[in-house]
Amino acid sequence: MPKIKNLSDACKVSFSPDGPISEEALEKVRALLDEIRPLDLGLDNEAQIARTWNSSARQQNGRRGRGGPNQNASPIKYLHIHESDSFSMGIFCMPPSSVIPLHNHPAMTVLSKLLYGKLQAESYDWIDVADPTDPLKPRPARCVRDREMTAPETTILYPDRGGNIHTFRAITPCALFDVLTPPYSAEKGRDCSYFRKSSVKEPPVVLPSEIDSSEVVWLEELEDHQPPEGFVVARGLYKGPVIRR
Repeated sequence: MPKIKNLSDACKVSFSPDGPISEEALEKVRALLDEIRPLDLGLDNEAQIARTWNSSARQQNGRRGRGGPNQNASPIKYLHIHESDSFSMGIFCMPPSSVIPLHNHPAMTVLSKLLYGKLQAESYDWIDVADPTDPLKPRPARCVRDREMTAPETTILYPDRGGNIHTFRAITPCALFDVLTPPYSAEKGRDCSYFRKSSVKEPPVVLPSEIDSSEVVWLEELEDHQPPEGFVVARGLYKGPVIRR
């Protein structure tokens, strides 16, 4: 049986419309995700290109263009695999230097596996404050992760910890396989919001006494759940085994 089918079957019994049924069930899914390779998802050729990619050779081939380093860059592609009320699965294929901006996963647990390539991951969790401000005003967050990831690597983020707000910058061609439980749903209050770092001088809230203010990053939510200007994701063709409902 294809490994992606084993993973999907495990998700069906491990996840509910409210998320993982238990920590043990989540770990079972993670173990199966760890076994997934690019070949299992129809991405073997792309993975081979990533392994032989050379940044200096890329620049010498005239890909920079007169408009800047990303003028002729390919867009990020999203390969949809499956979605139900309990979970969704898909792959982001990122060209070098492309960025998935700061965004969140409200009330969601997310398993991510870097299938091939290398990227820079930066993630944050909110700091609880006594008097929450307007969501469009700067809010305090703590950096959970700011490091380079090299495939294969799997991470998990939770609704309130593990770096629920994150951004990725591709260093080489890379692919990130996401399993979300439950999936995004604007109707159920799980719409994706985007954020930017704020240069706030006067904090709008009082920080807990145990928090070192030098470690705080202030984040502002962009209006109307709109992504930053210029962020485009194209729909790609998934070539791996089909998952039936």
